[in-house]
Amino acid sequence: MGMKGKVALGAVVGVVVIGVVSANAGNNGDGGTDKGSSASAEREAGGKKGAKDTGKAEVAEKKAAFAGDGDFQVGSDIKPGTYRTTGNSDGMCYWERAKDASGEMDSLLANDNVTGTSYVTLKATDKLFKSSDCNDWEAVGEKAQGSPAARISGDGGMFAVGADIVPGTYKSTGNTDDSCYWERTKDAGHGVESILANDNVNGTAVVRISASDAYFKTNGCKDWKKTG
Repeated sequence: MGMKGKVALGAVVGVVVIGVVSANAGNNGDGGTDKGSSASAEREAGGKKGAKDTGKAEVAEKKAAFAGDGDFQVGSDIKPGTYRTTGNSDGMCYWERAKDASGEMDSLLANDNVTGTSYVTLKATDKLFKSSDCNDWEAVGEKAQGSPAARISGDGGMFAVGADIVPGTYKSTGNTDDSCYWERTKDAGHGVESILANDNVNGTAVVRISASDAYFKTNGCKDWKKTG
């Protein structure tokens, strides 16, 4: 029952975000969604790290990599910073940032259901990070490093601009059921204020991803190809 509630909560937050940004329809033309990149997911496929508390060295490592299931107190169990989970293929990965451990709606800062890759930035003011059915999380630097690609998996999750994908104009064609969602963001906080632009697409989508964007999220879309 708990999991069902969490999934529903994630879906509700997603709808609210889409609704708020769609009200500013003028921004929708040049946006994208931060979703996990398949290229990134493939590069990081071997990066799942299960931390075992068997000694001091393990405790130090636990700060930089932690399990995909559990509740973690920010500041003691895990440090503030940006973390990434990759290779989530069944749509069951769910996470949330919370300002306290009450479990109430008012404590929720941000949440998401993940397919592919997700990046999340935890602030020092966050109190709790909850993760369920996700692959293990690993810390990434101030800016993720990688070999950027010019092709994006349409259901890959979040892509770090400049690390996972190169900036430019991308096109996704053949979207037939309105399930394609994209989002351009300025950070990995996942709040409404993080979103630069987003849209739900039927048919062909064209999005300009700027070099100043932090992430591009894509879910339920046909693959994106760079056209310019």
